[in-house]
Amino acid sequence: MKVKFTISVLLNAVIVSFIANSYILIKHMPQVLFVIIPILLIVNFFAGSFISNIKNRKLSICQHGTILLYAFYISLIFSLVYQISFAVKNIPNDYMTVIWNVVFCIIVNDIVFWDGIICVYTTSIQLGLNLRIIGILCGMIPIVNLIALFFILKTTTLECIFETKKAQINTERKDKQICATKYPILMVHGVFFRDSNFFNYWGRIPKELESNGAKVFYGNHPSAASVTDSAAELKKRIVEILAETNSDKINIIAHSKGGLDCRYAISKLGISDSVASLTTINTPHKGCLFADYLLNIVSANVKNKVANTYNSTLKKFGETNSDFLAAVTDLTDSRCKQLDAEMDTPEGVYCQSVGSILTRAGHGKFPLNFSYHLVKFFSGNNDGLVDEQSFKWGEKYTLLTPPGKRGISHGDMIDLNRENIRGFDVREFYVDLVSDLKERGF
Repeated sequence: MKVKFTISVLLNAVIVSFIANSYILIKHMPQVLFVIIPILLIVNFFAGSFISNIKNRKLSICQHGTILLYAFYISLIFSLVYQISFAVKNIPNDYMTVIWNVVFCIIVNDIVFWDGIICVYTTSIQLGLNLRIIGILCGMIPIVNLIALFFILKTTTLECIFETKKAQINTERKDKQICATKYPILMVHGVFFRDSNFFNYWGRIPKELESNGAKVFYGNHPSAASVTDSAAELKKRIVEILAETNSDKINIIAHSKGGLDCRYAISKLGISDSVASLTTINTPHKGCLFADYLLNIVSANVKNKVANTYNSTLKKFGETNSDFLAAVTDLTDSRCKQLDAEMDTPEGVYCQSVGSILTRAGHGKFPLNFSYHLVKFFSGNNDGLVDEQSFKWGEKYTLLTPPGKRGISHGDMIDLNRENIRGFDVREFYVDLVSDLKERGF
């Protein structure tokens, strides 16, 4: 992949560099235009198309745009050297030729640049809002714009190589269906989020699981409610899924407060016989001390205003049973410890937990970059929201700490920002997790 990518970049760079600086050739042989124009069109439409058979259209377009931007970058350097040399030799004797030579060069390079930049801006996931804004703001500043373009290219190149490799891996193992578990998968969200058709709480994870054979369902429970109320909703949802799939049991993967909701439903609401396994992801089994702190320092008036605003807003979106304060209260250290003591580990249900550590607040994204410091002050190492001591539960516990200073945040564990983290492939982590459930007979 890398070799083909490099060859494609160099090939297209040579073609663009030649065309951009071919004005003198065209001036003496106008018929050359009938060759140059089709070649330029081919480059702008098909650059990089031979590298790999990418079925993901967005990724294919992003790769196309990345190669065009490399071609522009290299052509720009070559063109500067050539145009300066040509100008020195021909000014002032033939300054009009120099001018038209420069104009033609700029037009060709601009065509390639705008094709490339539009492609990556509209399709890249990893580019993010920050780099896009920086690219726009620096676009008209000489030298600075090339530096910005360098970082854009670095980001999209890594994205193309990484995503292409993932696609190839999934293609090679497609027939194995390594995530085709005996029982369907129910993915349960945490607090202050809803399952939506427009923005998946779990990012790119469900699609990755489904491409490897998993049958994925969602909780569809309230975004903010007490543990007991959420558990009741989840019990109804589990009954629906079992009826829909004609299955005897279900595997549950629950994030954050969702883990507490599911534990309560299994332990207290009599559905343990319908659950094969429960995997909690970054769940505050022992609570969050900083939640107690926030509830104590904020006045009752402010708390009620925030709660009423949240509940009324969600009601407009069709969620009539939101209870902001109940949800937050059930995340406090005192309440979670009470619930933990009340909820027995169910017999016959495979229970495991996963946690992660964020080592730099800045990588937590807002508001986790802020809450990280609060949690660290009260409880030590954390994921930006939940401390390390609160994750552990069940017969198997996994603590994720990737190499380097990056760490893994509470949001990273559900692919919230769709970010490819060096040293931690969140999608592959879930594939391995579900594959393990399959091997265990679930």
